[in-house]
Amino acid sequence: MHLDPWLYPLLFAVGLLAGWVDSIAGGGGLVALPVLLNLGLPVPLALGTNKFQSTWGALSATWHYIRSGLVDFRECRIGIAATLGGAALGALAVQQIDSHRLGLVVPWLLAGLLLYTAFRPNVGAQDHPPRLAPRWFYLGFGLGFGFYDGFFGPGVGSFWALSLILLLGQNFARATAHTKVMNLTSNVVSLALFASAGLVHYGAGLVMGIGQVVGARLGARRVVKHGAKFVRPVFLTVVTLILLRLIWLNYR
Repeated sequence: MHLDPWLYPLLFAVGLLAGWVDSIAGGGGLVALPVLLNLGLPVPLALGTNKFQSTWGALSATWHYIRSGLVDFRECRIGIAATLGGAALGALAVQQIDSHRLGLVVPWLLAGLLLYTAFRPNVGAQDHPPRLAPRWFYLGFGLGFGFYDGFFGPGVGSFWALSLILLLGQNFARATAHTKVMNLTSNVVSLALFASAGLVHYGAGLVMGIGQVVGARLGARRVVKHGAKFVRPVFLTVVTLILLRLIWLNYR
């Protein structure tokens, strides 16, 4: 599909903003996907292109968080393996099962977590002792959230971050860093499936991907510099927007 050349600066700007948002609180797809759809890309092509450009941002943010020492690979390597397996299973299952019913339930789960976090101002402010052994947490939630991301996906970054805070006792900054590692893992699985089906607009995806790299790096630097106090309000805002969009899509 051909896009007019003047659209590419717009796509770069969209990728930059999406990368900044995604590196801090997830939900960059709220910015990028509607733009791709409004440009006239068919839904499957828009989804594949969005996954392609967001993978660049996830990779950039993950690399910055790793270099800043916020990611403990000894702790989360089980989660990476479990997320890979779960995402592959979810991507296969979505071809056989209607995801609409799941779409009706997810907003209520997200709303519950959002309200809990909003009315508990100390949640995620600093590290706390874990309520669950990390290896069992990452095994179970890696499979579960990986499956969900491959099968449906919206809000998975929020679910990861809140679970890491509530069950592993991480602060918002560390939870954001580990969430990006898991998002990158499941993104790779989904992108491989879209690319193998020819459902990626590489021109748009590359330009947005460059913007994503820049935006994700800027966002990750803010997280590393300012920590949980900066992440919390951005996180709550983005989760609220994701929730409203899911309600609109599934209950209109």
